Amino acid sequence: MKEHHSQFLPALCLVLAMFLWASSFIALKVAFLDYHPMVVIFGRMAVASLAFLFFLPRFRNIRIRRRDWKLLGLMALSEPCLYFIFEAHALKNTSASQASVITTMLPLLISVASALFLAEKFSLQNLLGLFLAMAGGITLSLGGTATEHSPAPLLGNFYEFLAMVCATVYTISVKRLTSRYPALFLTAVQAWVGAVFFGPFLFFPQVPLPESLLLLPTTAIIYLGLAVTILAYGSYNFALSSMDAGKASIYVNLIPLFTMLLGWLIFRESFTPFQYLAGLLIFFGVGLSQSFWGLGSKKMQG
Repeated sequence: MKEHHSQFLPALCLVLAMFLWASSFIALKVAFLDYHPMVVIFGRMAVASLAFLFFLPRFRNIRIRRRDWKLLGLMALSEPCLYFIFEAHALKNTSASQASVITTMLPLLISVASALFLAEKFSLQNLLGLFLAMAGGITLSLGGTATEHSPAPLLGNFYEFLAMVCATVYTISVKRLTSRYPALFLTAVQAWVGAVFFGPFLFFPQVPLPESLLLLPTTAIIYLGLAVTILAYGSYNFALSSMDAGKASIYVNLIPLFTMLLGWLIFRESFTPFQYLAGLLIFFGVGLSQSFWGLGSKKMQG
C-alpha cells in the first residue's frame, strides 16, 4: 500500500506531462501556420529561459561534477536541440494525429535502452501493459481521419521517429542525472542550451523573421515555453527521479488519446466507437503496467 502511495505523485506528474505534450502538437501546428519553425522553437526556448532566471537563487549551490558535463551535454543535445529540429520537420510534413502515432514507439525504445544501460527490471505484467498501451495508441490514431494538412506523411513520420530516438537518449541521460541534480535544474539547462543553440538560426537567410507579432501564434509560443517546456519537462524529470525509466515511458501512450480529446474540444472532431475502445485499451495498458489493478507477476530482467 505504501508503495502505491509513493508512486501516486510521480504518476500524476507523468499524466500531466503527457497531456501538455499532446497539446504541444496542436500549439506547434498553430504557430507554424504564421511563423517559421526555427522562429517558433527559438521563441519557445527564449520564453522558458527567461522564466528560469527567477530560479537562479535556488541553483546557486549546485556544483556540477566534472564527469557529468558530457552527460549533461548529451541530454541537451538530444533534447531539445536535435529533437525539436526533427519534430519541426515532422509537423511540417505530417499531421499532429499521425505524429502522435509514432510517439507510441518511444516506450519500447526506452524499455530496451533502460535494460541495456540502466539494468532496470521489468515484469511480464509490465511488458503486457506496454504492448497493450502501444496497440491502443496506434489504433486510436489510425481509427480517425486526419483533418490537418499533411503534404508528405511518410517523410514526416520518419522525422518523428528520429525525434523519438533522441527522446530515448534524453530519458536515459536524465535518469542517470536525477540522482545527483534537481529535476528543475536539469529542465533549466535544457532551456538555456536550447536558446543558445537555436538563436543563430534566426540569422539564416532561409528563416524569415516575422514583421509583426500575431496574437494566436505568439500566444502559442508563450504557452509552449511556459506550460510545455517548463511544466511538462519539469514534471517528467521529477517522475524519472522516482520511477524506472522504462515504466515511466509507458505513459507516452496517453499522448495520442489526449491529442484526440483536444481535437474534439477545440475542433469538435468526433470519436468513433472504435476510438473509444482504443482509448480504454490505452488506460488499461498503462494501469496494468504500473500494477494499479492489483495484479502480480514474476520479475524478469528486461
